[in-house]
Order: sequence, then structure tokens, then C-alpha cells
Amino acid sequence: MADKEKDKKKKKDKGVNGKAEGVSETAPLPNGKDHHAASPHAEVSTMRIGKECDYEKELSKLQIELVKLHEWVRHEHLKVVVLFEGRDAAGKGGAIKRITETLNPRICKVVALGTPTEREKTQWYFQRYVPHLPAAGEMVMFDRSWYNRAGVERVMGFCTDAQYQEFMLTCPEFERMLVRSGIILIKYWFSVSDAEQERRFQDRMDRPTKRWKISPMDLESRKHWADYSRAKDDMFNATDHKQAPWFVVNAEDKKAARLNVIRHLLSKIPYKDLTPEPMELPPIVKAEYIRPPYQEQHFIPVIYK
Repeated sequence: MADKEKDKKKKKDKGVNGKAEGVSETAPLPNGKDHHAASPHAEVSTMRIGKECDYEKELSKLQIELVKLHEWVRHEHLKVVVLFEGRDAAGKGGAIKRITETLNPRICKVVALGTPTEREKTQWYFQRYVPHLPAAGEMVMFDRSWYNRAGVERVMGFCTDAQYQEFMLTCPEFERMLVRSGIILIKYWFSVSDAEQERRFQDRMDRPTKRWKISPMDLESRKHWADYSRAKDDMFNATDHKQAPWFVVNAEDKKAARLNVIRHLLSKIPYKDLTPEPMELPPIVKAEYIRPPYQEQHFIPVIYK
């Protein structure tokens, strides 16, 4: 009996490299030492989607690890903020969707703010983002963030030069404050070529289910491709600091980008497997019950069977 308890404890204490049922053999290494997240100049082993790696199977394995991570965040009362930035149609939304679709939305929240109101325009710039920061045991994914000021607002003239310069000066300090407060801050920039961006825009134009993704601002931004490139370079120069560096995601292949960013995210937060033990469903207690007549209920038409 004692041996069984020891085996049970060993299984419980396995980190992300444990080989318990459902854990990928290619799971990220703990303590941020993920060989797939290394420098682009380092020698790494890679897998080609559709050949060595099946996208759906690998995504499923990584999503199991994400569930373990978010359970660890809840258990340890961690506060995690992940920023997703990049050009339009770079794949940010698709990556966020795959990260969050298997997670508890009460623990992992997505924030995608719209155009600031007239009142918000008069506030301290970071003020509209602060209420969305996580409490203990929460993860927040920002689909675009305070970096709007360094990008679209700068390029399209929605802020003054003084406001832009103030942002570039104070943003690193704001982020250092977040980190000192105990927030784990991770910043991703999704990089895509102009040719691939053009192809994705055209796909959105051709498909009614995706056309809502095209906004007037997206169309206008096409005139300012070089301006956005320069703005991104200036942003990196000012805000790529030790406490919250930028991590660039090669998003030319959307599926590969999703897998790579999930693996990297898992590698940045060391966690243990706290998957609850299987439970037995108790029997339903069927007290005396009389179902009301069907004709008194409003059923929707049965079109599909």
C-alpha cells in the first residue's frame, strides 16, 4: 500500500517533462529552457508540419499542457499578462484562440479594447488598460495593448508628438512596475511578410465569414506600410528591455506560428502537473417528478436530424 502511495506522489510531482498519460514527448523543458524557443542562430531540432509533425495532434498535446499551466497559475496565485502585437492579419487572433479555447475563461481572459471614448482620451494613457490587469490566479491575453500608441496612433496621427514621446519614455517604467508588483509579463510580436499579409487580406475579402476582420483602418494602413515598419523598429529600440523583452514570432505559416508561440509560452512559466485525480460520478437521485406536458413548452423547429 505504501509503494502505491509513493508511485502516486511521484506522478503528481512530475513537471512539464513528465511522461504521464497525455504529455507530449516534445513538451517544453522547465525553467524556460525550451530548445524550440532558443535564439534563431542556435542549432535547434525542428519538425515540419504535415511531415514529422501532425498539426492537430501536436496542438492537442500542447493544449493539454496549457490546461496544466493554467491550473498551476490558479493554484499558485500567479498573475500573468501576455501581449500579442503585430501587423494586421499576422495571426494574433488565431494564436490567442488556440491558446484559450481549452482553458477556463474565468481564469484565462482575453482583452481586445476598441477605440477609446472621449473620456478615456483625457485619462492617463495606461489608465484604460489597468482595470484589465489580472488578480491572483488569473491570466490575461491582450489582443493589442498599450502599444497602440507606438503603432497605429503614431502612424495615423491619432496622438501628438509629445504624447508619443511620453509613451516611449514611460512605457518601460510602467512595465517594470508591473513586473515588480509580481506580474509575469510576456510580449509577442507576430512578424509576417508583405506578400503573405496581402494574401491573407485577399482571403478575407473573398470569404464572407472573414470579411468582418477587415476594417477601414486596415485598408488605410496599406498606404503606410513603410511607416509602420519604422514605427515598429523605434518601438523595439525603446521598449525591448530586460524585465519585459520582445519575443518575435515568425508568423509566415500560421499553424507553425501557433505551435511555436504556445511552446514558448509554456517554457516561460515553470509549472507542475496538478491535474485532478479522476472522480466517480455519484448516482442521480431521482425523486418523484412529473414532466410538464410537451405542448406547454416552446421547442425550436427540428430542421436537422
